[in-house]
Amino acid sequence: MPPTPPVGIDALDAETIAKLMRLAALELTAAETAALRDDLDKIVAFVDAMQTADTEGVDPLSHPINGATPLRPDQATEIVQREHLQQGAPSVRDGLYLVPRVVE
Repeated sequence: MPPTPPVGIDALDAETIAKLMRLAALELTAAETAALRDDLDKIVAFVDAMQTADTEGVDPLSHPINGATPLRPDQATEIVQREHLQQGAPSVRDGLYLVPRVVE
């Protein structure tokens, strides 16, 4: 079924498309501009269609999936070669990088 024209706002006119292109720093050909306008009209029509959905009695969700996200085991997978990595540091003591003091 073809998308219905946008109901919530007036159809995107050439001036609005030109403003959007300027804000997004886009330079499009006439064909690309026409395709952009068609795509934006479809997006607006889709959002308008979603606005008509009956949500009476539907509780808001913070996440679409209930439950906790499974986590992988917290295991070290690499060996840190501190001495090798600190060879290029300007100043090191007791395995720590020394930096100039910035707070008095």
